[in-house]
Amino acid sequence: MKIRNKILVYFSVTVMSLTLIFFALIYYLFSEYREEEFQQEQLSKIKNTISLIEEYKKKSAELSQLLDEQYINDFYDEKLLVYDHDKSLIFSSIDQLEIYRSDQILHELSPNVRWIEKVSDQYDVVGVYLEVHGKSYYAISKAYDNLGHSKRVFLGRLLVGMFALFSLVVWGLSLHLSKLIAQPIVRLSKNMMKVEDFAKVEVDSTTLEIQDLAKSFNALLDRTKESFSFQKHSIHHISHELKTPIAVLVSELDALTQVKDIEEIRSKIPKLRDNAKNLGEIIHVLLEISKIDSGQPLIKESFRIDELYFDVVDELRHIYPAAVMEWNYPEREFQEEDLLINGNRLMFRQVLQNLLLNGIAYSSASKVRAKLGPNKELFFENEGPTLSSEEQTQLFSPFFRGENSRSRPGFGLGLALTQRILNLHGASISYFIPKEGINTFHIQWT
Repeated sequence: MKIRNKILVYFSVTVMSLTLIFFALIYYLFSEYREEEFQQEQLSKIKNTISLIEEYKKKSAELSQLLDEQYINDFYDEKLLVYDHDKSLIFSSIDQLEIYRSDQILHELSPNVRWIEKVSDQYDVVGVYLEVHGKSYYAISKAYDNLGHSKRVFLGRLLVGMFALFSLVVWGLSLHLSKLIAQPIVRLSKNMMKVEDFAKVEVDSTTLEIQDLAKSFNALLDRTKESFSFQKHSIHHISHELKTPIAVLVSELDALTQVKDIEEIRSKIPKLRDNAKNLGEIIHVLLEISKIDSGQPLIKESFRIDELYFDVVDELRHIYPAAVMEWNYPEREFQEEDLLINGNRLMFRQVLQNLLLNGIAYSSASKVRAKLGPNKELFFENEGPTLSSEEQTQLFSPFFRGENSRSRPGFGLGLALTQRILNLHGASISYFIPKEGINTFHIQWT
C-alpha cells in the first residue's frame, strides 16, 4: 500500500472511530440521564399520591377518581399501585396498563430494599418503600416516558447525521493532508530512482525527516561510491601497496648477486624470507579489508605501537638507507598501557608504512618524525611543501595527487587506504600545517 493511502486510511479510520465512540458515549449518557430523570418524576408522583391518600383517607371511595383526575396529564401511559404497611392494595390508578410481575416486585420491597427499578418494553417500572408520618407504604409505578424517548430518538438521528457529515469532512481532509504529507516523499522517491553516476539527491522539502532521509541516502551513495571505487581500482591498490616490498626483495636479490661467499649468501636468506613474509602480510591486509567490506568481523589483538613502528623502519631502511625516521615518546611520564593498541596488527603495519613512505617522499630532507601524544594519539611530521586549502579537502580521496607530487611516481592510493584502515578501527586521520613548511598527519581515536 502506498504511504499516501496508508495516511489516508489510518487517519480517517482513527478519527472516525474516536468520533463514533464519542457520539455513542453521548447517546448512552443521555439515555441513562433520561431514565434517571423520569424515575425521579415517578417517585415524585408516588410521594404526592401517598400524601393525598393521607389527607383524604376518609374519602377512600372517591379517592381513585380524584387522584386520576388530578394527574391525568402527568404521563403518557402509566399505572400506579399503592400498598399499606401490610402490603394490601389501597390505591390503583384507573389505567388498564398491567404491571408484569408486580407481586414479585412487591415481595422484594422491604425496609431494607427501598428501591427497585426495571425496564419492560421501554416502560420504566419502579418499586419504592416509603415512610410517611410514621406509616409505611409500598408503591409500584409503570409509565412510558413519551417526551424522553422522543428526545432520545431525535438525538440518535442527529448524531447519525452528524457522524455521516463529519465522516465526509474527515475523509476529504485526510485526502488533502495525505497528499501534502506524501508529496515530498513521492518526489524524493522519484529522485532516488533517477540517480545516475552517484549524483546526490536534492530535496526542496522543509520537513526535517525528509531532509534527514535525503542526507542518509546521500551518505549511503558516498559510501557506495567509495566502495565501488575501491573495488574497481583494486588492481591499482594492489600494485601500489606491493611495490615497496617487491622493491625490497629486488634490491636485496641484486645485492645478493654480487656476493660470492656462500656463507654470506646463506646469512642473507632469512632476511629475504622475512621480506617475502611481509609481502604475504600486505596481500593479507588487502584481503582482510575485502572481507570486512563483505560483513565479516575485524580480528583484533593488543600490541605495542612503538615496537611495530621500529619493525617497519627496519624494513624501509633497505630501500631508503639515507632516510631519517624518528620516534619520540611523550615528554610526560607514561605507562606501558599508553603504548598498547587494540587492533589488527597487519593493517596497522600498513598504516605506519604508508605514512612513513609519504613523509619520506614529500620531505625536503628525507626525514620523518613520529610522536606519541596523549590518549595514544600519533603525529607524523615532515618538512617540505605544504598543501593548499583546496588540496587538503581531497587529500584522502583515491587517486588524488597534489601539486607537490607532479614529479613523483605513484597512484595517490596510500592515504586513501590508510584512512580506510583507520576508520575500520574506529580512528580518524587528519592533515594540518602547524607552521609554514611543516606537514603533519594526526591519528586520533574516536
